[in-house]
Amino acid sequence: MAEILSKLSNDISSIVESAGKGIVRVEARQRMPATGIVWYDDGVIVTSHHIVEQDENIIVGLPDGSTTSAVLVGRDPFTDVAVLRADLSGLKATPWAASDGVKVGNLALALGRPGKSVRATMGMVNVVGESWRTPAGGPVDSYIQTEVTMYPGFSGGPLVDSAGAVLGMNTSGLLRGSVATIPVETLERVVASILEHGKVRKAYLGVGTQPVRLQSAASAGVEQETGLLIISVEASGPADEGGLLQGDTIVSLDGEPVRQVDDLLSLLSSDRVGKSVDVAVVRGGTPAKISVTLGERE
Repeated sequence: MAEILSKLSNDISSIVESAGKGIVRVEARQRMPATGIVWYDDGVIVTSHHIVEQDENIIVGLPDGSTTSAVLVGRDPFTDVAVLRADLSGLKATPWAASDGVKVGNLALALGRPGKSVRATMGMVNVVGESWRTPAGGPVDSYIQTEVTMYPGFSGGPLVDSAGAVLGMNTSGLLRGSVATIPVETLERVVASILEHGKVRKAYLGVGTQPVRLQSAASAGVEQETGLLIISVEASGPADEGGLLQGDTIVSLDGEPVRQVDDLLSLLSSDRVGKSVDVAVVRGGTPAKISVTLGERE
């Protein structure tokens, strides 16, 4: 038993040492450094949006104790992701692991570098769930909950598996009183958009809505029981320009059913910016289709 525990202890220490080479300190707010993940070898760093309180004079602390400056490439407050770029010659990005390989009961390590040295805490994965939407409305590909303890400065650091591969980025900035892990799949999508556009693009319809239950005749006509009642239309916005009216009830967009607000938000994705889509509504009890060219949310 002693030999088994000794080997496990040494293996964990080796994982921390290896993965720690791809973790940096991020100084982007007063008196409270946080952590960043070396995402690409060319100096791209991923960290938490909420810990980057300044757009300039960002300092990155490297594993060898030296520091370098970094610039903010962009951020996505909806998923609490920020992307920095720094001179990181010689550092290697830590390998990634797909979240679909994570199982309840797996051990995972949360790593941070709020100081000069890497720090670690270990816990068990206790929930693996489907995709979810953050309180700010950002789509996240999967839900991973662990028992790891998030110490001050750990936000922006990685959750790594037993092979030392990054499963995602830990943050305390999304769920009040709880740790969220943004999985690699979400990070890849968000980082790619930020590197290309400086932000994550979101399609924009320009309406205020609330869920409603359809009357029986209308429900039978559109084969669903609920939709989104339009309670306001932004002047000169996409919906206004396309002909949507206050009082219409949206039941689908681009052929996809819309029953709740989350359904509409998930359909207003970056690939639909500038695209003409059919919005199916119930107007005065009668089904209708309105063609709307979606804008881009600023």
